[in-house]
Amino acid sequence: MKVLLDDSDIIVLDKPVGLATANSPRGETSLYVELVSRFGTGCFVGVVSRLDKPVSGVVVFGKNKSAAASLAEQFRHRTVQKEYVAIIEKRFPSALGEWVTWRDLIHWDDASRRAVIEATRGQNSTQARSQKAGTNSGSAETSARVIKRAGEVSLVELLPKTGRRHQLRAQLAFRGCPIVGDRMYGSRLPLSFGDGMAVALHAQKLTFEHPKTGDETTVEAEIPKLWKSRCAALF
Repeated sequence: MKVLLDDSDIIVLDKPVGLATANSPRGETSLYVELVSRFGTGCFVGVVSRLDKPVSGVVVFGKNKSAAASLAEQFRHRTVQKEYVAIIEKRFPSALGEWVTWRDLIHWDDASRRAVIEATRGQNSTQARSQKAGTNSGSAETSARVIKRAGEVSLVELLPKTGRRHQLRAQLAFRGCPIVGDRMYGSRLPLSFGDGMAVALHAQKLTFEHPKTGDETTVEAEIPKLWKSRCAALF
């Protein structure tokens, strides 16, 4: 468990691939479980941000109720700046370095445990909204650009404005360029670690207002070494 920042109010970790943030199945550990073990039973650990199990990067926890509430409000009001990087298959639908912004209607399907893009801006989304109305649907906005290309893969930077479940994974797959290792969303290129499988999506940077001091706080996590061994030409 790599600690990126630790003070009296928050702890920020670099979540490794293959470890759940919280709510892990019985018998499996998670960052939350490891923090409770570290701080001791009875200590407060507030889950503020989450990453999917096969994804890596910056995750923040509150160490008291006030800090957790402040951070949760920032995420809710979309004032937290989130920066991800990903390795994708096929050709990204824009020129190298050119920013594009996607605004989609996304729906979480409980049966398949996947996110589904129902409509994009410029399409008639009325029918999609009526069919999938409810708490499982909502808007998803992301800005993206290609950093580097190498053969059949590209390194992309992603700035999600919203935080829907599987948002980045679904938006990229919808545009024909799934994230490497993400078999759930159509990837054909594996990304393995030990006995498990990884998805080449990494929460590289998080910027937020510190809940006690009010200072702008930026925390970064290095790109996993696994990526460099799998796609060396991109680095």
